[in-house]
Amino acid sequence: MTHYPEEFVKKIPKTDLHVHLDGSLRERTLIDIAKEEKIDLPSYTVEGLNEIVFKPSYASLDEYLRGFGLTNKVMQRVEHLDQIAYELATDNFAEGVRHLEVRFAPQLHMSEELSFSQVMHAVDAGLRRARTDINAAIPADEPEFDYGIIVIAMRFFAPNFSRYYRSLSAVHSYSDSNEIIQMASSELARATVKLRNESDVQVVAFDLAGSEYGYPAGDHAEAFAYVHKHFLKKTVHAGEAYGPESIFQAITKLHADRIGHGMRLFDPSHIRDEAITDHDRYIQQLVNYIADHRTTIEVCLTSNLQTAPDLTTISDHSLGKMLENKLSVSFCTDNRLVSHTTVTDEINLAVNNFRITPAQLRNIVIYGFKRSFSYKRYPEKREYVRKVINYYEKLEREFELST
Repeated sequence: MTHYPEEFVKKIPKTDLHVHLDGSLRERTLIDIAKEEKIDLPSYTVEGLNEIVFKPSYASLDEYLRGFGLTNKVMQRVEHLDQIAYELATDNFAEGVRHLEVRFAPQLHMSEELSFSQVMHAVDAGLRRARTDINAAIPADEPEFDYGIIVIAMRFFAPNFSRYYRSLSAVHSYSDSNEIIQMASSELARATVKLRNESDVQVVAFDLAGSEYGYPAGDHAEAFAYVHKHFLKKTVHAGEAYGPESIFQAITKLHADRIGHGMRLFDPSHIRDEAITDHDRYIQQLVNYIADHRTTIEVCLTSNLQTAPDLTTISDHSLGKMLENKLSVSFCTDNRLVSHTTVTDEINLAVNNFRITPAQLRNIVIYGFKRSFSYKRYPEKREYVRKVINYYEKLEREFELST
């Protein structure tokens, strides 16, 4: 394994293309807002929360997701959304992240008092304020900090998920749950495109997240067709708790430009469709398609280790096969609080357990910027990526790392 100095990994310009706002709060902020809003928590100490809720490991993805029930309770006011977004941006920059794509589900925060537009403007305001503060202190030869917002539609929800979902379910009491879920994602798609077109909120993409097994991506084809038609980028959680078929649906039915997780891409045991008789051939064709189209996989090593019971060691992760097949990957946190990780931690976990040469690491990091859903015009994005490359190469020379 190549040894990379800890300071080098921290200093290099990085991206986080897959980070959930409601999974990345500071514990102290969660506690303070809960006290202010008189919200019940199982503990009001950082140590207690990390012992009871935000644990080192989880029995399943569903258990992992339960902590979001607490974090979302403190994210129901404009000022709290603004504060949490601001803190997330500054925490990322402190460890070298220069491009951040924050994703969250606005409908989990909406109510009679808080509209979609207000939720989105609040998060954007916090990120924008952080960008202004950060870039005021960055030397001219370094890449500046920037951000984008990814709007999440939920694969599944129940009325108790939020006041918005409760109202939606009540109004459509004669529709089945799947119909209501599809209505919610389609309404969100229209609202997202309208906001992108009529405001300066930096919406860059649309996503699908939540319990994967039993809730196929194809159910949300109408919503994704709408954003696709209106030139909005798409990323989809797939291959996290379900197999290659889920990734196939994300690409073919939802027009995914990137895949969130993709961990089960190479796992034939997770193919459920009986019509697929040659599992190995199916996987190889899917892998080749992804490789040819440079569909970037947002790899989240720590959270995968926490949510997949069969993943006993990091060496069992499919990242090794992704690298062997020359797939485009980017290292991401998923949830900085729930997984207790940073992008720096994720890169260290990768380079310390997989054969990643300096040239490979450089390409992976730079490709994160290239495959980012930047709010910039394409010529401006190219200039920014060149600035990132120049700065990265400067650090390589400083730390005497040859590519």
